Amino acid sequence: MSELAERFETHDPGEKSVAEKIRCDACPVMCYIADGRSGACDRYGNRDGRIVRLDPLTILDHAAETGQPVVPFGAEGEAWAGELVNTGRRFVTAIGAGTTYPDYKPAPFIVSQEVEGVDLVTVVTEGIFSYCGVKVKIDTDRHIGDETATVRSAGEAIGHITTGEYGSQMLSLGGVHHLTGGSKAEGRATCDALLALCNKQPVELTIDGGASIVVQAGKAPVIDGQLEQRMRVGCGSATIGMFAAQWRGLVDEVVVVDDHITGVVSEHQAGKVLGWADTGIRIIGRRSTPGRYFKVSEPGLGWGGTTIDDPLSILGPWNAAKGARPGLSLLMVSTTGEQFAYYELDEALRPIEKPFPERLGKSVSLIEENCEPALCTVLFVGGAGGSLRAGVTENPVNLTRSVQRLETYVTVGGAPVYVWPGGGITLMVDVSRVPDGAFGYVPTPALVAPIEFTLRRDDYLRLGGYEAEIRSLADVFAHGGEYLNARRSAAAPGENPWPPLVQLRQGGSAR
Repeated sequence: MSELAERFETHDPGEKSVAEKIRCDACPVMCYIADGRSGACDRYGNRDGRIVRLDPLTILDHAAETGQPVVPFGAEGEAWAGELVNTGRRFVTAIGAGTTYPDYKPAPFIVSQEVEGVDLVTVVTEGIFSYCGVKVKIDTDRHIGDETATVRSAGEAIGHITTGEYGSQMLSLGGVHHLTGGSKAEGRATCDALLALCNKQPVELTIDGGASIVVQAGKAPVIDGQLEQRMRVGCGSATIGMFAAQWRGLVDEVVVVDDHITGVVSEHQAGKVLGWADTGIRIIGRRSTPGRYFKVSEPGLGWGGTTIDDPLSILGPWNAAKGARPGLSLLMVSTTGEQFAYYELDEALRPIEKPFPERLGKSVSLIEENCEPALCTVLFVGGAGGSLRAGVTENPVNLTRSVQRLETYVTVGGAPVYVWPGGGITLMVDVSRVPDGAFGYVPTPALVAPIEFTLRRDDYLRLGGYEAEIRSLADVFAHGGEYLNARRSAAAPGENPWPPLVQLRQGGSAR
């Protein structure tokens, strides 16, 4: 039981005892929990009169880096047996570790580990983040909604569409105003959606004036019930630049339809360099530069992310004085290669669809081959505030400055993060690189995310760190911690480096 946990008798003197509750101090909600039950967050529970963290402490095994197999040393739910194990490539994450709340106390685990003769310290805690959100990158050419359009989950506003990127639609979800600044229903819906997304679960979202989408980290998006297959190879102009040489001598004209820049090979600089003859084609749209057209259509679910079902709708009359002639051949294709058609001009210079010729099949397939698979990427973004930092050092600003100087290496569940420049510790992590089930919540509402700070021991002491709380890795294995109920060993995701070694080579040794 922690220092502030209290017992509450639920019966008067002389009456039969029905239950004994303990107040949990792991978050501001301060639940009263009966034996065998969990708190509102489902993260802490009363087990035999003791508040414990219900999820196991996760320790990552990086043995794969040495070519050795991963050897589990304990299963989820198994009591701490106190055995010593080979700790050569293990990393104590904050998953299941517990929090620094109430904020006066040190982090749950401050672990010392020697790496290549250097004593490094990793400070481990689960941070409570109300200033947090996710950025969702959706690889698709399809229009899902207008920029700044509201994104909803369970009918509640939880974010908005932000600026699109090359071949991807972008969502900004969560943030303190949605979590705590609106109604209770909005806060709950936001927290539920963020938690599911960070834990790599599917979430259905609706966009005002736009699409219904299902997003899940590491999976293809489902847009209006349709599973996306690929993102575009590039805009229409870029596609021509990549493949103009493939079409030379096989077709007289190529139009690549795109909602951003539609390309025309005979006018494009790539075509001119290759000696492409003029064709007298006319595109209905706003000409940007030769062979590049804006606004041929509004964004949509049709060809190349436009509203177009019939690609001929973007063509005006052909000009015989500029090269149009009967029999001239025309390929129209989208930026993913999913839509394509072949035409030839008749005697009246009207394009007539013909069976698609085998000679052009390879070039269309090449466009498809060069398209990346459609994918949803979920990035957790949060600010590590004063209370969290106070669990690392008695003077929190010292930790911020140490992170900014690259003396402290920051991870989330052992996964590397991007720390934004400027003040504070604003971090961003790809949730697909974090072990499963790493994120939790408290019903304030806020997300709970693991966070680890690794630095040299001497640097840690200069920060004003809690020297008396530093423990060896072997001691953590042997004796656990205040809230610890169980622990598990998990193989680190293959693309993640071993954090102590990264810190040693990138920060700790840069003297």
